[in-house]
Amino acid sequence: MSFVRTLTGDIDPQEMGFTYSHEHLVCIPPYWRERGEDDLLLDDKEKTKRDVLDFKRHGGRTIVDATAVDYGRRVEEVKATAEETGIFVIGTAGFNKSFLWSAQLPERLRGLIGDYETYYRWIDEASIHQLAEFVIREVEEGLEGTPCKGGQVKFGTGYNRITPLEIKTIRAVARAHHETKAPIHSHTESGTMALEQMEILREEGVDLSCVSFGHMDRNPDPYYHEQVAKTGAFLCFDGIGKIKYGPESMRIDCILSLVEKGYEDQILISGDTARKSYYKHYDHGLGLAYIIAKWVPRLVDEADRRGLDGERLVRKFFFDNPARCFAFKT
Repeated sequence: MSFVRTLTGDIDPQEMGFTYSHEHLVCIPPYWRERGEDDLLLDDKEKTKRDVLDFKRHGGRTIVDATAVDYGRRVEEVKATAEETGIFVIGTAGFNKSFLWSAQLPERLRGLIGDYETYYRWIDEASIHQLAEFVIREVEEGLEGTPCKGGQVKFGTGYNRITPLEIKTIRAVARAHHETKAPIHSHTESGTMALEQMEILREEGVDLSCVSFGHMDRNPDPYYHEQVAKTGAFLCFDGIGKIKYGPESMRIDCILSLVEKGYEDQILISGDTARKSYYKHYDHGLGLAYIIAKWVPRLVDEADRRGLDGERLVRKFFFDNPARCFAFKT
């Protein structure tokens, strides 16, 4: 029987309700902290909590927190946010992209991982097997030594490139997936290298229907999206509200084009709200309520204008597809 693993326990997939598939709630990424990039430090649990409550008031039920070990997770604070708001939060085991790995490894992790100076030294010196064992522990025992278990495993690559160490983490995450049956999430920088990532996953025997590929809307190429969708993988359009990367019409058109080609069962939606300036209660941004309260009605309207059933697509993108994507296949 399948289940979804949240920070507060395992649930039936049908309990997830309305779901954002890629967010960040409380995290202090060492790479950005070392560079004084305050906007990228989500360091106030109470402000995050207020945005989560806005999401809940509009009918939100589950948030996937895609913060990996190299991005400054605050596991206990995120769990407390889940408990205090009554929202389910899915945590993430695994890794992000390699340019983050020059950062100093926090003291709290050295007791779990080893006395490495940086994430780079750890990932470089550890074997694929050792990295996989670390990810497995985070899914089966708990993230960073806490009792809060990871509900998906993640890897990432850079813009139009995959480094040798990123290949190493892809293989480690794939092997952890085989052991735990946890779903896989991929960070694609600006929506690039998904097809190349797939080649490595296939070498590791991964069923691509167990993988979601993030940032697909950063590469608004309908042909490319179709090639990803043909594999059975999920496509995560997680830049909603980020007009600096393109208008909402562009994202909605890409999504509805996939629907018209028959891939509505593989689409996920979220905001990747990873800056204070994106949050309402940190810095007056659109906030976590934006998609559910304002973007969804526009999606419904545009879908209906194209002869599609907008309300049915909302059910697919925010309820049914996440319930399948984030379920452990036992």
